[in-house]
Amino acid sequence: MTRPPAKPPRIYFSLRSPFSWISLQLIEKTRPEVLETSELLPYWDPAPETLEALTAQRGDYHYTQMSRAKHLYILQDTKRLTRRLGLAMVWPVDRSPRWEVPHLAWLAASAEDRPAVYRTLMDARWGRGEDICDEEHIAGLFAAAGLDAELARAHRDADVAARGVEVLVRAYKDDVFGIPYFKAGSQRFWGMERVGWFLSCYDQWLETGKFSQPDEPVDMPETGGLTESLDAESLDADSPGGCG
Repeated sequence: MTRPPAKPPRIYFSLRSPFSWISLQLIEKTRPEVLETSELLPYWDPAPETLEALTAQRGDYHYTQMSRAKHLYILQDTKRLTRRLGLAMVWPVDRSPRWEVPHLAWLAASAEDRPAVYRTLMDARWGRGEDICDEEHIAGLFAAAGLDAELARAHRDADVAARGVEVLVRAYKDDVFGIPYFKAGSQRFWGMERVGWFLSCYDQWLETGKFSQPDEPVDMPETGGLTESLDAESLDADSPGGCG
């Protein structure tokens, strides 16, 4: 009896994480079909009420907040990475962010609108250093992009919030502890440095319908030339937090 093909891989991303943003930029520019055929799932620091609902479903949040020393290292490392890849970046300053606002906006969007919602939020956060946790601000961004401005208030909808908890429960069961995180069958890959390994596993799935341990990673570009210009800034006023 022929075994059915394995389910598509899952890509856990965060609108907070610079490494998630860079990784998905690399995939989009080099292998866009991967994003189109994988299951994309948001991951974020839950607010207290979200965490309470998560634990009520026997879930938890594996991520551990980073030290100030690690946070300052990430500021420096991200600047190196964006310079090498030719990415224009302005580091945002997060002051008491509520991450349900942007992530549940993405989750509430239709499948057709999600790519545009993602680009709108990422252009604002990493391209211009704007606050994407400000409900009124992102409502204006969505309206300007021809999207539904009400998505900015999706986090207030109980049904959408419940869907968000379900996604975080799945992340807990998939052992997600950092971002970006790629799940391909039993194979797991964490971090920007593992994108090539994940793509190798993805190619196996296309060829054989199943996932197995890849022997070699897919080569990724050393310099992507992902944008025409570079304007990277580091703003150290951000509080230490889980952006990696």
